[in-house]
Amino acid sequence: MRTLLLVYHSQSGASAQLAQACSSAAATVAGLQVRVLRAWDAGSADLLAADGLVLVGAENSGSLSGGIKDFLDRTFYPVGEAGRVLPYALLLSAGNDGRGAREQARRILSGYPLTPALEPVICRGEVTAEHRRQAAAMGEAFATGLEMGIF
Repeated sequence: MRTLLLVYHSQSGASAQLAQACSSAAATVAGLQVRVLRAWDAGSADLLAADGLVLVGAENSGSLSGGIKDFLDRTFYPVGEAGRVLPYALLLSAGNDGRGAREQARRILSGYPLTPALEPVICRGEVTAEHRRQAAAMGEAFATGLEMGIF
């Protein structure tokens, strides 16, 4: 059975809502285990045990949220030394336009042993039903691709 790891950081609750919608939809895919961890609780062992990663974070002052950056900092060397290359997807909650957080994440992840599986999704403003639908669609698409061996 393949495992999808969803790591999220949320201060206001917006990213947590998106993570919930994403993980719930991913969990409907048969033959796939979905693990959801807060960024502070996740580590390199969790990432090395996974077959794919969804990062859910926020834009804070035009940058990627600190919790997601901390997770990536703590796991960079152990995962890189293990030689595992994993597919990932990025889901962002943004009070502004989200481009700064997206570009910062892309820069960090370009040196990481992860490959983008889907285009990043940015949900701007307060979380709406449409944002939850987008998060769910990402979760289902990523999980399906992972389960089918596409990613």
